[in-house]
Parts: sequence; C-alpha cells; structure tokens
Amino acid sequence: MGRVLTSYGNIGYVEAGRGDSAPIIFLHGVGSDKSVWQPQLDHFGRERRAIAFDYPGYGESDFAPEAGRDEFAEAILAAMDELGVGQAHVCGLSLGGVVAIAMYHAAPGRCTSLIIADSFAVHPNGQVIHDRSVAASKAMTMRALAEARTGMLLGSEASNALRREVIETMAAIDPDAYRLGAAAVWLADQCSRAAAIDVPTLILCGIEDGITPPALSTELHEIIHNSRLEWLEGSGHLANLEQPERFNSAIDRFLSETETRV
Repeated sequence: MGRVLTSYGNIGYVEAGRGDSAPIIFLHGVGSDKSVWQPQLDHFGRERRAIAFDYPGYGESDFAPEAGRDEFAEAILAAMDELGVGQAHVCGLSLGGVVAIAMYHAAPGRCTSLIIADSFAVHPNGQVIHDRSVAASKAMTMRALAEARTGMLLGSEASNALRREVIETMAAIDPDAYRLGAAAVWLADQCSRAAAIDVPTLILCGIEDGITPPALSTELHEIIHNSRLEWLEGSGHLANLEQPERFNSAIDRFLSETETRV
C-alpha cells in the first residue's frame, strides 16, 4: 500500500503485477475502501498491472471538503498520472461505477474499457437512500451503521467471515467522507453521460442485489450502446467479494475479447 501526492492531496492506492497488457483500475463503493479489491488484485496482477484506489477522505487518502463524484474521478485520474498510467481498463462497483462513468466523461481517452458492477446511471430512490444514509451516519457510530447495513448488502451465500470483514471495513470509514460518498453515488444522474460512452463496456450485477437491483443494470445496459450485461449467481451487492471467481472470470472473458479486437 502507498500514497501518491496529487492536487487533491495524497491518494491511497495498492497495486499488484506488471506486464504488457493494459492496466486495470479498481474503484470501491461508498461503504468500503481499496482493500476490498484484494481478490481482484491477486488475480489480475498475475498478468497485468492492477491498482485499487481510495477516494479523497477514504482509507489512506486525504480528506477533500465538498468533493463529489467528479472530484473523485479527477483525483483518480491525477493519481494515475503520478503512477505513470496513461490508459487503463476501469472497473468500479456501486459508487465506483458512478465514478467510472464520471472518469470517462472527464477523460474518455484514458479509459480502455469500462466494467460497471452493481451500479446505475440514476437511482429512482436515490434521494431517499441518501437522506437515510446521512441521517444514520449522524445518529450512530459507523460500526453500528455497518452492523445494521451489512445484511442488506450481502446475498444468501455470503459467509459469516465475509460479513465480519465487511463490517470491519465500513466501521473504519470517516463519517464525513461517508457522507460525501453518499451524495456522490445516490444523487447521481448520469444518463446523458452513460449514453455517450463509446468504449467496450461490461455491466455486472448480482442477481440478489437489493441495493442497486438488477433492473438498474438492465437500464444501464440499454443506455450504453453495445454494452454487455452479465448476471452473477449467488451474489448480492458486493459481487467482487461474494463471488470473486465468477466476477473475475466474467472480466477475464471480457478483457480477452476486448484486447483481441484491438
């Protein structure tokens, strides 16, 4: 793990691997940090550079007051600059998917492809979820919030060990950063941005996802021209942790086809 200095302060990151293939970037959700991508870093780092970042205020990154999805996107692009990453496949889950779309909007030439997991262009209940999340983060500790929320995040096959891991990760988040992240994800309306995406795009969704239900991934698939949509059996909202082998295999197939076409 390390930090790289950008115009948004220090941005935390962890990376694995090297190779001639295009790097892959991983972007976490509102209730987590870069550490949740370890199963993907271990897997994709075998043949390419794989990097997971913290947003401003999360993990090892400096807090950036008033930062939103666009500032998160700009901070990641700046961190990529400092690490010498020109272009990359960009994979984001939940808030990470929202930030991935914002990254493409800001710098389409930097995105070799997009992988958007358990996310959306606009959430029909976004304002309600945002308001409830902010109120809860002020009324209780982050640990209590994590304990209350984890059951909704995970699907039926999640182990008790994974539940404890998710709670510990969420409990460590700065409440102020969490509130910025909540606004960045739940108040997003990026339908026009998504419609402008013109790189290969894979959309993944756990079929048991109750936070960003499958219908929202179907809608995103319909908005993004020539995107591919795949369902992940036995998974709720945190598909990369719940079903890492299925998640990684879907991305492997996508990258193989995408890079073969190039």
